[in-house]
Amino acid sequence: MKVLIINGPNLNLLGKREPEVYGSTTFEEYFQEVKAKFPTMDLSYYQSNIEGELIDKIHEVGFSYDGIVINAGAYTHTSVALRDAISGIETPVIEVHISNTHQREEFRHHSYISPVCKGVILGFGLDSYRLALESFK
Repeated sequence: MKVLIINGPNLNLLGKREPEVYGSTTFEEYFQEVKAKFPTMDLSYYQSNIEGELIDKIHEVGFSYDGIVINAGAYTHTSVALRDAISGIETPVIEVHISNTHQREEFRHHSYISPVCKGVILGFGLDSYRLALESFK
């Protein structure tokens, strides 16, 4: 089973950025842990701060992978283009967020991508990714 984890803008700063919200573990460290927990999955990881690059990656794998886990970061709340990319592919997509976005600023309460995703997991810290991967087993 091939699954791609996609992280959007500013998630390259995990472990440094607002540790009280996002924790002190880098995503690269966490990715090694999650790969060990799912040894039968062919997991890969992609991060970009650029909306068009995220869309290109979704198009690239959206007809050949078994699943995509995406944390679109701030693009979750702004990007119709990302929504259209997800709705245009066959691969099921799970939306994840490290924090509970509904406990944060009002503008973070709306997701453009949720309606075109298979499911949404938020508020469990980095474990949100693990929970999303569990859904593909």
